[in-house]
Amino acid sequence: MDVGFISATFVKILAGLPLTLNFWLLSLLGGALLALLLNLLRQNPIGNAIAASYVFIFRGTPLLIQIFMIYYGLAGFGFIRHSFLWPFLREPYWCGLLALVLNDAAYTSEILRGGLRAVPAGAIEAGRVSGMSRLTVLRRITLPLAFRQALPAYSNEVISMLKATALVSTITLMDMTGIARAEISDTWRAVEILLSAAVIYLAISIIVTKASSWIERRLSPWTFGRTTS
Repeated sequence: MDVGFISATFVKILAGLPLTLNFWLLSLLGGALLALLLNLLRQNPIGNAIAASYVFIFRGTPLLIQIFMIYYGLAGFGFIRHSFLWPFLREPYWCGLLALVLNDAAYTSEILRGGLRAVPAGAIEAGRVSGMSRLTVLRRITLPLAFRQALPAYSNEVISMLKATALVSTITLMDMTGIARAEISDTWRAVEILLSAAVIYLAISIIVTKASSWIERRLSPWTFGRTTS
């Protein structure tokens, strides 16, 4: 173990951190919005069948295959190559981001669905009795309560997506894992290089875990009561 080499490698891998964070945050944002749409679709039988099929496919297949199908597979369709989407879908960045968003949406939609089911019916009825519209009830009662219920499971999904971003390195993108792979090809010193990358991922995961625990405590009814009194 060469400490000097590890330090130099650590700095090189950090150069890929902005791209990793970019994929991570955008995939979580896009996945959350799509997950909300999927849950709204479940209000009728046809929409529920579409949402259930989507979740089944993207949760039942590996993310790596999804990335390959989008990056390599879509190019095989002539109508896509001649469409307005091709300038985006021929770029590995957009293909990787699209795969991460679609995959995250499938898992997040189920987490959100569980949170929505845990919302007390009495709270929704109270909102309607007080004169709130369905949209207001959704915005001010249903979604906040569902988010509180889903937060522990969603924090695990956030960390899982951070680790999943490493797979975009398989389509030539130089995120942290991509830089680590390139360094291994040049030096054949896999242990030091992978250890450096693992430490960075672990540090971010610890930060996310601590932040999630803090938010969960702040949103707990008994904690909220103490902090506002």
